[in-house]
Amino acid sequence: MSIIEFLRNLSLSFIPLFVAVDAIGNLPFILSLTQGENAAERGRVIRYAMLTALALGLGFLAIGRGMLVVLGLKPADFLVAGGLILFVLTIRHFTTGKLVELQGISGKEIIGVVPIGTPLVVGPAVLTTLLLLTPEYGIPVVSLAFVLNLGFAWLIFAQADRIARFMREPGLRAVSQIASLLLAVIAVMMVRKGLVEILS
Repeated sequence: MSIIEFLRNLSLSFIPLFVAVDAIGNLPFILSLTQGENAAERGRVIRYAMLTALALGLGFLAIGRGMLVVLGLKPADFLVAGGLILFVLTIRHFTTGKLVELQGISGKEIIGVVPIGTPLVVGPAVLTTLLLLTPEYGIPVVSLAFVLNLGFAWLIFAQADRIARFMREPGLRAVSQIASLLLAVIAVMMVRKGLVEILS
């Protein structure tokens, strides 16, 4: 494979993963989930989230297609399951003001893993995209595109503290409510797409 062809395949893999990861679109959720935490705490949450996303994505690249064959699963199944999880989390946020219940010091690790690391950063959309890109471009190219996307997402999330200072508490509360509504809509869309694929 020539360098030009490699870069072409990398870009063709990077773009759909960029849309699926949606780092910029997920930033409001990061702000609402880490509201009230200082820069060090937020950085710790983001670090756990990105390590979780990296492990999940690379692990799925390694065993994903084989797992689907063995278990008889389809990509649409991930859309339905992930959508239902997101919808339950948003209902919890609207009723209790929290997406997850944090208890003690382990709460930061928990929120970094779920729901930020998964399903927000690497959820059904990313896993499905990885699954669809691998046969066409190969695991090495798709893996590099995935890692580059996570690196970009990490840079975006690292600016969350500055954005939080700029928006202040009223702005963060507004963002939190809007983000929850959008997350519910995304969850319904994922379930709808999954069901359409299953029933078609």
